[in-house]
Amino acid sequence: MSAQDSRAVVLGRIRAALAFATPAPVDVPRNYDHTPFCGIGNTDRFIEALTEYHARILSTDPAGIATAIASLVSSDGRVAVPYDVPTEWTHEITTVVDRPEKPLTVEQLDRCDAVLTGCALAVAATGTIVLDAGVMQGRRVMTLVPDHHICVVFATQVVDTVPQAFATLDPTRPLTFISGPSATSDIELSRVEGVHGPRTLDVLMVAAKPHVPPSST
Repeated sequence: MSAQDSRAVVLGRIRAALAFATPAPVDVPRNYDHTPFCGIGNTDRFIEALTEYHARILSTDPAGIATAIASLVSSDGRVAVPYDVPTEWTHEITTVVDRPEKPLTVEQLDRCDAVLTGCALAVAATGTIVLDAGVMQGRRVMTLVPDHHICVVFATQVVDTVPQAFATLDPTRPLTFISGPSATSDIELSRVEGVHGPRTLDVLMVAAKPHVPPSST
């Protein structure tokens, strides 16, 4: 039997086997809860998921935000911040401000020891922080270049599920989803952090409503 005939025999047997083993169509449920979330999500689950992703979490109240941030950077460290981050967060650190009229260059961001932002919301089920370039978040590049990201998350910004997050977010905005430090792995599952973004993610979990600067209203 030639090689071509052997191939035909093998393929014929595969087709015959599949003819009797075709799985029935699966009915995938689509009844997700798409309504925006009201209240406070499961912050304990959010912290647990973040910890699994190798992020570091500090719990604080509004009065302790500045001190908590200062504890995460060296005394001579330079921290990139969006122009609308509250000054009461930053009075204990040295900041480099990104302004719409004078944005920081990639080189300037790369020389910063960390970046400090707020967030749009956070998802408890997946330990995900979502940025949408809104208030206190700055441009997407700010959280991709520095090796250390410090993110302030308020308890009232935590939702329980991904569908609830999408129901709340504006899909026309530039959305960035962050689940722990940037990481990848090779075929042997050797984890390497910091390849595509910050190597370190510190999250300040604040039990209060977020401060909204007057200029954003």
